[in-house]
Amino acid sequence: MSPVSRARKKAPQPVTHSVTGLFKDVLNDFSALGADPAPVDVELLASEVLGQFHDVPVEDGEEPLGLELIGFAQRKITPGAAALLAALKVVAETDVERKAADAGLQVVLGRGIPEPTWAAGLGQVAAGECWRTGDVYGDESSLLCVFSHSDQLHGLLALLDFTEGGRVRDLVVIEQPGEVLAEMRQQADADPELVVLEAVDPAEAHRLIADGLAATDHLEDADVSEDYARFHAVALTWCRALPEPALVPEVAAWSDDERAAVVEQFVAASGEDDDAARAIGGLLLEHGLRTDPGNPLRIGPEKVARFLEALLGEEYELDADHEDAVEPVVLAWVQWTAERAGLTETAVAALDEAVADYLSEYTDGDDDSPLERYFSGVGDLAPSELADALERRMFAVPSLTTEIDDEEVDLDPTDPEQRRALVIAEADEDEEEERLVLRATIVDQLWDDEPAEAWQAVQRLQEGELDRGEIFEQLIDALESSLLESETLEYDADAYLEALAEL
Repeated sequence: MSPVSRARKKAPQPVTHSVTGLFKDVLNDFSALGADPAPVDVELLASEVLGQFHDVPVEDGEEPLGLELIGFAQRKITPGAAALLAALKVVAETDVERKAADAGLQVVLGRGIPEPTWAAGLGQVAAGECWRTGDVYGDESSLLCVFSHSDQLHGLLALLDFTEGGRVRDLVVIEQPGEVLAEMRQQADADPELVVLEAVDPAEAHRLIADGLAATDHLEDADVSEDYARFHAVALTWCRALPEPALVPEVAAWSDDERAAVVEQFVAASGEDDDAARAIGGLLLEHGLRTDPGNPLRIGPEKVARFLEALLGEEYELDADHEDAVEPVVLAWVQWTAERAGLTETAVAALDEAVADYLSEYTDGDDDSPLERYFSGVGDLAPSELADALERRMFAVPSLTTEIDDEEVDLDPTDPEQRRALVIAEADEDEEEERLVLRATIVDQLWDDEPAEAWQAVQRLQEGELDRGEIFEQLIDALESSLLESETLEYDADAYLEALAEL
């Protein structure tokens, strides 16, 4: 997407505590437009107003807030009401609302309020070039459409996610489309084997935006940018200036025989266990048919990531006997589909690297147990040494769970920062900051077994039947007695070892 600095800036919105208060604020905003605002400014203000209602659910029997606003304005005999209704006559998202705004405007004008002089210029945009840039895999694209009001150029930039049916994830209006197009060219020129840039037929651009907005709006909890609702109405308004898209033939459903035939082709090429390849390959094909029906065998890193997320979320049923085969079968599927797509060696290498990372996250999330975190990085040890390492680390960090913002979370003790968060969570609230730092230092020493004398001292103190808290106090005292006169809490290593030996 474009740099934030190029997006149309959002005006501060007043805080309102009721629908009526909000409607009054809207009328005030339109009253403040002045006698000769630029049409684009009026359109964007109307779009921003409608964006505030975008995610408000409509209960059965209730009127949408857009229609309520139109009815409210119709009852006001003010220039602000006429300005608002003139804008919604063009920018409102549905025919019903546009017709209601037109009717309301006629009522207000009939009461002697003059029609805004700028009203005839609303929606009079001319469509220009359309361009898209995206990854060579087709996972996502940035689509730029240029529009003009007289001699004033603006761009509509939409981020399309084809791992979820081509839906729009981000939407923004930009004031310098030429600069953004130049950036798109630079990206493609800098990495031609991974980034594509191409002109898009305006009718096809219309289809991509309209279908993408519809796909997003049908989701109950869509993950979109903050600007999505704000520019939603103006995007629909400007897209009406684009040529009507051709009807796209409906994608025919795959028969069971067609599915089975494709899976068998993969199994034959994969070199993996037939049963596992057949089961997981079938799920990969099912995922493609569900999320990318027009091109179910398209391969891309984000498409694979979505599949693994769905697998972890148990959206697909996989026999437990095949769990260990997920990684090799997915990698085989990547190779098979990448070859079918004719991807370059560079693109395949980047794809392999990204998918390997996603698979690592998948296996970590599926198999990483608290016990395995304690064993992380200990190396090849004999069973007795492993047991000692586990005891040492569990003494240092007895719990991997803490509470953050009233929510219980699991932390990773192999990460020094997360390990220190566990130390802080366990410490008394009144513990002095210096001793808390020393406590964290000792926990690090015990975790890494460096110096080994720290754990040896712990074992001796345990024989004296001291509890863990008492042992830590003695360790902290030993380290504190070895501190040098420094602002960074440095200590004399030899003096520290002597203090440990005396425990």
